[in-house]
Amino acid sequence: MIYLASPYSHDDPTVCEQRYRDACRAVAGLLHQGLPAFSPIVHSHPLVGYGLPADWSFWQRYDRELLARCDEVVVLMLEGWEESVGVREEVRIARELGKPVRCLDSGLANVSPTLARVASGEAEAYRASNQAASTPTAAEGANEESR
Repeated sequence: MIYLASPYSHDDPTVCEQRYRDACRAVAGLLHQGLPAFSPIVHSHPLVGYGLPADWSFWQRYDRELLARCDEVVVLMLEGWEESVGVREEVRIARELGKPVRCLDSGLANVSPTLARVASGEAEAYRASNQAASTPTAAEGANEESR
């Protein structure tokens, strides 16, 4: 099963809502392709309306458990993904657990992450390759998330 990591937290609630919708679109694209996928954002966003916090410090325990049960992590590269504490920690945990990490450009959310190159290094490797390319589509590297 794919664990879709993507940024969420933001001071502007409309940004959180858009990030939720983008994650929903990406998960729907994966499911349409027959790829089992789980997104903590898709699952948790509605629960925030019932008084649960949106920050990583609350969700990390649950996300770690879910990461352990998934086969791989796909990072949805929405705006803010590189600064996201949650994404960064999810990638760190995935690597600690020996899970492969892939990146998926948000413009390719309906494309299988198998078309993305497998991440072979840390976020620094992604940033270095991204700086060398003018416009990445699906890129290598591993990265960060915020809830």
